[in-house]
Amino acid sequence: MAVRIARARKRLGDGLFARVAGPSGPANRARIHGTPGPRWFGEDRPIRQVHGDASMFIGGLRALLLQSLHPLAMAAVAGHSGYRGDPWGRLQRTSTFLAVTTFGTASDASDAVERVRAVHERVRGTAVSGASYHAADPHLLCWVHIAEVDSFLRAHQRYGARPLDGAGCDAYIDDMATVALALGVPDPPRDRAELAARMAAYLPELHAGREALDAARFILLHPPLPWAARLPYAVLAANAVAALPPWAREALRLPLAPVVGEVFVRPTGRALTRIIRWAMAARPPVTAAAPPVA
Repeated sequence: MAVRIARARKRLGDGLFARVAGPSGPANRARIHGTPGPRWFGEDRPIRQVHGDASMFIGGLRALLLQSLHPLAMAAVAGHSGYRGDPWGRLQRTSTFLAVTTFGTASDASDAVERVRAVHERVRGTAVSGASYHAADPHLLCWVHIAEVDSFLRAHQRYGARPLDGAGCDAYIDDMATVALALGVPDPPRDRAELAARMAAYLPELHAGREALDAARFILLHPPLPWAARLPYAVLAANAVAALPPWAREALRLPLAPVVGEVFVRPTGRALTRIIRWAMAARPPVTAAAPPVA
């Protein structure tokens, strides 16, 4: 029995890893964790705790939904990211970037940032409103950044194995500011108060256009998954929706009564993230000498 459970655990962990990391996942993982050298973040930093937890599955979905509410950011995604034609490729590129900047060597992290900045520089166009957009615009970069920080942190606090205390939350936001500065965000928030103020400042610009509504339907209702994976994905998606602020759910036409979210949805999210955490922990560790950058 124990052998069968261990095999099932490994199959589940390998399958999840293949989805989020792609065919190059094992090689990337070995390079990220196994290459010796200084890192941007030491092993005790909150960014490592948050980004290494299964709660990121829910946080990532929440971030996508929240980011879509800025019409120019959504226009750039709809026009250039290929999220419909290659959603898994986009997920795998994003997860690899997060892994490299969080756990990889300082040199690899810098190289990853430069590649992303080069892509952003090329992404230009005109939204359906007639407004022009540029992915390297610091104002749009800041919105994408704070939507991610808010989503990853809130998901971790709801579903993470070890939620952070207040100082740890501020330290996570400060850690993420290091990456944001490298990507071209001139003045990223450094603590919870600054993050909340920045989110509030963007509210007048946010609304759910047709592209955002279409993206939400695609993400939540039509994921490119086999039927066997649809139910656990639906649990992740429901919890991502429940974790959104009420104004965002209303804009995306995703009504959810608070009691339903707390009593029925949230326990399923906690249970599923525990299963994911258990399965992913079956993978053998890859370690290296990793002193933080001074």
